Amino acid sequence: MRRWPLYGGGLALLQAGLLAGCDRTPEIPAPPPATNPATNIVSPTTAQVATTPAPRGPERLILAFGDSLYAGYGLDRGQSLPDALQNRLRKDGINATIVNAGVSGDTSAAGRQRFAFALDSMKRKPDLILLGLGGNDVLRQISPDETRANMTAMMAEAKRRSIPVMLTGMMAPPNLGPEYSRRFNSIWTDLARSYHATLYPFILDGVIGDAGLMQADHVHPNRTGVDRIAARVAPLVETALGGRK
Repeated sequence: MRRWPLYGGGLALLQAGLLAGCDRTPEIPAPPPATNPATNIVSPTTAQVATTPAPRGPERLILAFGDSLYAGYGLDRGQSLPDALQNRLRKDGINATIVNAGVSGDTSAAGRQRFAFALDSMKRKPDLILLGLGGNDVLRQISPDETRANMTAMMAEAKRRSIPVMLTGMMAPPNLGPEYSRRFNSIWTDLARSYHATLYPFILDGVIGDAGLMQADHVHPNRTGVDRIAARVAPLVETALGGRK
């Protein structure tokens, strides 16, 4: 994957503006909070809007658990990454229902605090968890050791419940230095190996740094960017689910 030229350019203003992009009120008005009846989780920026009818076959229930990159920051309802993935899976003949438990601004620590609750609130045990956190840890320059501990705890909880996980990884920008990058970037490959999880190494690969695919904050993908990510991630999700059933 061609990561570093685009990623380094896209995150050159790490200290100056990117952190605020996840914390402040979006410049693009977000839709009102909506409670997902399947989880009772309030998602501040997205609602479950299925634009592609579910095909026949048993439902494959997926929990998308992450930060603003899952929540759909700056996008209209039904345009988040979980929505785009659900639509692609259904078009491929998989009766997928993706519950969006993305919360903008969440660090791995915040995710760890609500992870078990999110799973307990599901209507049934999900067939797969999409786990995408770590971006806000980078923006705050949280110690990679803390991020690793939090991510490991969530992976262990999923394993305890016998739920497979697919990680959508994050990478540290080069301007944080080689040592930080080495310690942070290795988290995802190590966890995937230890817990036999599917891994998409960098969720923004092929999108960040391309103005036509990113919002004005240069951090979050626009609708076209989300569709690009979904197109790359969907085949791995299908494999993690065991294909069509």
